[in-house]
This record gives sequence, C-alpha cells and structure tokens, in this order.
Amino acid sequence: MSTISLRRARTIIRKTMEKGAEMGLKPLSVVVLDAGGHPIAFERGEGAAPGRFAIANGKAYGAVMLGMAGKAQMARAESQAYFMAAVNGVYGGQVVPVPGGILVKDAKGRTLGAVGVTGDTSDNDLDAGVAGIEAVNLVAEG
Repeated sequence: MSTISLRRARTIIRKTMEKGAEMGLKPLSVVVLDAGGHPIAFERGEGAAPGRFAIANGKAYGAVMLGMAGKAQMARAESQAYFMAAVNGVYGGQVVPVPGGILVKDAKGRTLGAVGVTGDTSDNDLDAGVAGIEAVNLVAEG
C-alpha cells in the first residue's frame, strides 16, 4: 500500500504554511494523515489556538474515512444533516465536515491519506492545503 512518507508530509506542511503566509492568512495548523486516518505529522503555527489539532485532524479524518473531501462533506451535511450526524456518531464526533479536509491521491487516483488545515476561513484553509499537496507532486481533492 502506498503512503505519504514523513519527509513528504513535512514538506506538505511547510508549503501549506508558506502559502498561508503568502496569502496573509491567520496562523494555520496542518495535519497529514495516512490512509488509515493515523497522523503522520502535525504543526501548529505560531499564534494559533491550542485546540487547532482537533479541528485539523477532524477535517482530514472525515475526508479519509469517508473518501469524501471536506467541501463534499459540507454539501452532504447541508442536504442531509441526519446522515452527517450519524457519521459523526459512528466516528465518535471526530468528523469536521467543512472545506480544509483534503484527500491526497497519487497520479493513478489511489488515496494515500488526507491533509487537514485550519486557522483561517475554511475556503482559505483549503487553498493553502491544496498548494502544499501539489508542491510534492501529489493530487489534491478538496
């Protein structure tokens, strides 16, 4: 099974943070999970609230466990709130169904894991995370 190496995960985080700074975003926090939903790497930006790990992790965890990026999860939550409530129950309240939960895929479309970004608006979080993933020549599905 292909996965995201620690080196690549750290690069994704660094490039996401750099993109956030370039965009003038609030301090970001970024987590990279493997295809089983386990953290590979995490960084909380200077000045970011201490609870940001749980939010970043929830965004990424929902994406990888459902095989559905955060933007699609949010649309599903808006159209079928009961479904996302049930999913969150199944996963112990760990799913944060908003943009910023990004599936990471290889060139063949295989899911390698997910990235969760939090700190600014969800759409800005998504944009920064996509830049980080693309910087390591992987495919982002946001």
